[in-house]
Amino acid sequence: MLTRIRLFAFTIVCVLATSLYVIAEDQAQWGQRFSRNMISDEKNLPESFDPATGKNIKWVVEIGTETHGTPMVAGGKVFIGTNNNRPRDPRQKGDRGVLMCFDEKDGSFLWQLVVPKITTSVYWDWTGAGICSPATIEGDRAYIVTSHAEVMCLDINGMANGNDGPFKDEGRQMVPAGQDAIEAGKTDADIIWLFDLIKECNVRQHDSAHCSILLDGQFLYVNTSNGVDDTHRHIASPDAPCLIVIDKNTGRIVARDDEHIGPNIFHCTWSSPALAEVNGRKLIFYAAPNGIVYAFEPIRTVKDEIQKLQKVWWFDMDPSSAKEKVHRFTANRVESPSTIHAMPVFYKNRIYFAGGGDIWWGKRQSWLKCIDATKSGDVTKTAEIWSYPLARHNLSSPAIYDGLIYVAESGRKIHCVDAETGKPYWVHDVEGEMWASTLAADGKVYVGTRRGEFITLAGGREKRVLSTIEMDSPISGTATAANGVLYVVTQRRLYAVEKAGK
Repeated sequence: MLTRIRLFAFTIVCVLATSLYVIAEDQAQWGQRFSRNMISDEKNLPESFDPATGKNIKWVVEIGTETHGTPMVAGGKVFIGTNNNRPRDPRQKGDRGVLMCFDEKDGSFLWQLVVPKITTSVYWDWTGAGICSPATIEGDRAYIVTSHAEVMCLDINGMANGNDGPFKDEGRQMVPAGQDAIEAGKTDADIIWLFDLIKECNVRQHDSAHCSILLDGQFLYVNTSNGVDDTHRHIASPDAPCLIVIDKNTGRIVARDDEHIGPNIFHCTWSSPALAEVNGRKLIFYAAPNGIVYAFEPIRTVKDEIQKLQKVWWFDMDPSSAKEKVHRFTANRVESPSTIHAMPVFYKNRIYFAGGGDIWWGKRQSWLKCIDATKSGDVTKTAEIWSYPLARHNLSSPAIYDGLIYVAESGRKIHCVDAETGKPYWVHDVEGEMWASTLAADGKVYVGTRRGEFITLAGGREKRVLSTIEMDSPISGTATAANGVLYVVTQRRLYAVEKAGK
């Protein structure tokens, strides 16, 4: 009898463990792996929390003072990019880019990557911006684009388990040029390899680097953040690539785009690449800063020479706009070319993306568009299924769940649109601009505003506001759900939110 009871108890534990595994997962990359869709399968997430009382808050940690990154969660750790205005290391003083790593259980600080500023001019590496790119994690490796225009592979355990190499010069890498190297300790990052975008690709980074690295097998697809010079009227590196591919094992570049995008970059290259299968065929999708969405064949092998990405199709989102001398429209809020900051999202053989006028330069007009991903060649005239106008420029990628699209914009509106037809169901007005993307999870839609409000709406065709929470500072990063916990980042703090947490 006792044996039967033990067997029954063991069976129940296994079933529960399996169920938890299905609904509780790491979030190791921004957006879903095959689609980049801003949704999560996590369940039992709270619809509200209270920073003042700690209600539904598991833990909260202080970070920098300006944070534009999105938290990623994998391997029992939480990664967030920020700045150094509240230093964790007294040896590191002044403006720096920082990637912090915390323990997922309790928020205890584990280690950090500290990156000196690019000193060429403020327009290379904006004051106080810090590391804006979210990390991409696989196993014991984290891949990141730093504020110093570097692609890095990091050991997720930091220096706590020693310096793994082959890169061994962390003490020199973490201090500005001309200063003495410092000794790397257990709370410092362990760099496995480093790829310098400026040195190797002649990239002219503008304002900051933003890229969520796309991982596909052996290869990393990386947006380079190439952009205009200090005058905002000239492309200093017109021949530099906008999209490159790096071998994750060696840190060596293996491919680049050959689309000559550089001369028509209106401001900067900020959209991250996406991956999906279209009718069983894997494709790489990239929304370029010239207002064109490309589909490329993925790289399959490493060759001695740098390969050229082969395009399958391309779609110009604004074909009637200017295609030459695009910078004559700088500061013109009525007319300009279109650009795309947000990441394209794949759903049921369609690509959804938002773009139009730049957030700082060019026309305010923008659109949410749906295009057919199954075609080939120049599909500008044939692929568009529908187009939905937005009030202002857009930085946010859409979340598509149960046939509905949720998208935020800088016109201070959150939209719910039918994915099949582009028909709007509702629009919610907010008090601040939104740079973050919406996250759809557990029947809810989460998004933060630059005014410092965190908003939760019920998913569905009828608008219902569940909570509007005043946070400690503005929000730029997208909320993340992982292992039953919702992670909300403001400019100054990282919150781990769960039901009954305090």
